Amino acid sequence: MIIGVPKEIKVHEYRVSIIPRGVRTLAEQGHSVMIEKGAGEGSGISDDEFVSAGAKLASKKELFNQADLILKVKEPHPEEVSLFRKNQILFTYLHLASAPSLAKSLIETGITGIAYETIQLPDGRLPLLMPMSEVAGRLSVQVGAFYLQKAFGGAGVLLSGLAGVPRGEVVILGGGTVGSNAARMAIGLGANVTVLDDQADPLRRLEREFPGQIHTLISYPETIKEQVAKADLLIGAALVPGAKAPFLVSKAMIAKMKKGSVVVDVSVDQGGCFETTRPTTHKDPVYEVSGVIHYAVTNMPGAVPRTSTFALANATIPYLLKLAHSGVKKGIKEDQALLKGVNFREGKVTHPAVAQALGCAYEPLLGS
Repeated sequence: MIIGVPKEIKVHEYRVSIIPRGVRTLAEQGHSVMIEKGAGEGSGISDDEFVSAGAKLASKKELFNQADLILKVKEPHPEEVSLFRKNQILFTYLHLASAPSLAKSLIETGITGIAYETIQLPDGRLPLLMPMSEVAGRLSVQVGAFYLQKAFGGAGVLLSGLAGVPRGEVVILGGGTVGSNAARMAIGLGANVTVLDDQADPLRRLEREFPGQIHTLISYPETIKEQVAKADLLIGAALVPGAKAPFLVSKAMIAKMKKGSVVVDVSVDQGGCFETTRPTTHKDPVYEVSGVIHYAVTNMPGAVPRTSTFALANATIPYLLKLAHSGVKKGIKEDQALLKGVNFREGKVTHPAVAQALGCAYEPLLGS
């Protein structure tokens, strides 16, 4: 199979979807990798390193014309959609639930779209979303602490507090991978940390990991309202694979927060879990609503591309190898996790949560 790796063009997106070690592994197993010139520069990987590993450098147009599979980090930009050929495979983060117009144009190309974020193991884990969720969870506290500084519009709160001075209040909605990693960072900084989830199991795990250092609560609506009002830093970490993020915090609740508090909505890729969320970029990351600073960057891990690229590429390579060896049809029969990754194929939406979010028919894959 020929794998094409274009340079990412999303604003301040410096990640690349493969590393030299992955190129070498594919080449040793008889596959070809075409990489757009300069694709790895933002992650500190030179063209020479890719070539030494066995890749061929190409223009974006050349690799789209020749590749069987397009390997990316983020969803294609509209200008890239016209470059796809029918029956090509796209393997990337898609987040179609929050981008209906992009979804429609991609589906109409006749390609197969496989989303990193919906590949799901039998135990419910999301192996290709996990590493970026770990990065985003840790970054959420880092950027939240930054914007709490008075010079950047915040209330001037130091999360750790000091002797005789109260600690900052960090409230995290969701106890999954993002929420757990945010909690670790916030506890490490010395904040008072409260995590809410609608399930008890993730809260039990956090209680075991941080005995006496964390507060956990079931996320009943009234409880969310109380906790949001007290937060200096509020982190949205709710997720339903493939679907729009659940709506948890209303505009009225944001209005009752302390002036200069900060909210970070990590769920923004799936539409966000705050009513006041709108997508932002690393170039212009924040805005204010009712005196509350909002950070809602849609590619948070792109801020630390060296770490993120290697973490993502290490996670994706087993699935990439399976697709390269077996193709889609055989690969999804062999691997149920990969089956759940297929969002659309031959003009049909093949993931139930994506179909529901887009308001279109769901067409099961197996048996076709």
